[in-house]
Amino acid sequence: MAKSKRRTSQTVTILDVASRAGVSPMTASRVMNNNPRVGEAMRDRVLAAAAELNYRPNLAGRSLRSSNAARIGLLYSNPSAAYLNQLMIGVLEEGSLSGAQILVEKCSGIRSQRAAVQRLLDTGVDGVILPPPLCDSRQTKRELDQANITVVAVATGAPVAGISSVRIDDYQGASAMTQHLLDLGHTAIALIKGDPKHTPAVLRAQGFVDTMARAGLTVPAEHIVPGLFTYRSGLAAASTLLKLKNRPTAILSSNDDMAAAVVAVAHGMGLRVPGDLSVTGFDDTPVATTIWPTLTTIHQPVTAMGRTAVRLMLEEIRCKRSGKPKAGNHQVMKYSLVKRESSAAPPRG
Repeated sequence: MAKSKRRTSQTVTILDVASRAGVSPMTASRVMNNNPRVGEAMRDRVLAAAAELNYRPNLAGRSLRSSNAARIGLLYSNPSAAYLNQLMIGVLEEGSLSGAQILVEKCSGIRSQRAAVQRLLDTGVDGVILPPPLCDSRQTKRELDQANITVVAVATGAPVAGISSVRIDDYQGASAMTQHLLDLGHTAIALIKGDPKHTPAVLRAQGFVDTMARAGLTVPAEHIVPGLFTYRSGLAAASTLLKLKNRPTAILSSNDDMAAAVVAVAHGMGLRVPGDLSVTGFDDTPVATTIWPTLTTIHQPVTAMGRTAVRLMLEEIRCKRSGKPKAGNHQVMKYSLVKRESSAAPPRG
């Protein structure tokens, strides 16, 4: 039996309908919501496309749209559960205080991202908070913009006009950590980079390299290894660095999860931390104080950033509802270097 060419309603989104009809997602949404401002010919075209694709609107989303409470979505694909948990605490706390509804969606690949965006649109969100690495996803931001949905980016290293954001200065944070290791007497310092698709990872790497250069030190290519902000990638990177003939005396990891992996590999090789090897992280997530030795790291106020993201979103929603232009605020929050037990002077000899 031949399969029907119609897609099921579970896989068809308002973006598909708009594309088939040759109109914007906002126009397609207006038609499906019986907005009187859409012309007859345009309405017929969109309805025909919806019928061809077997599209069915989300009724739950319509009921939510009748409420005046702000509906804020949070779309995430962050591999670091510790970072995400801290962010969620801030988002949920501020959402509760403000009376906003918080809707959370997880995604992974491109198809999953698109489906998650549509689920949020179906629930009638006023705006979507994008934590890393989605804060740097051009496709996700473009789809939300096409649907006239407000976006707030968390921890992006490349803020853009028209999209509010909250972040720290990742370049200066990495520079401060590098200087800390230099001040302890280290010169053979290695770096485990973060996900290259995430702009703060690039800034952290540049902060490290520039600070080493200012100290008159050239970092060997073998002392800079890739990572993905995951514990597993940290294991692989640490294994590579610690098997080098001229292994480093200190390793700066671009987040705490990877730093924890370095400590584990070092212990497995019989190396003392920090006696034989200093290890530092970035973010100051709970893992930094639950491993031994506790991690020297850069404290990023992730929970406070979550609260700020909600406040920025509410400000944008108020502007939108009152017909005012987007606020487009960019807030840079303070970081701090937290010295703990994992860093010390390099071994003698």
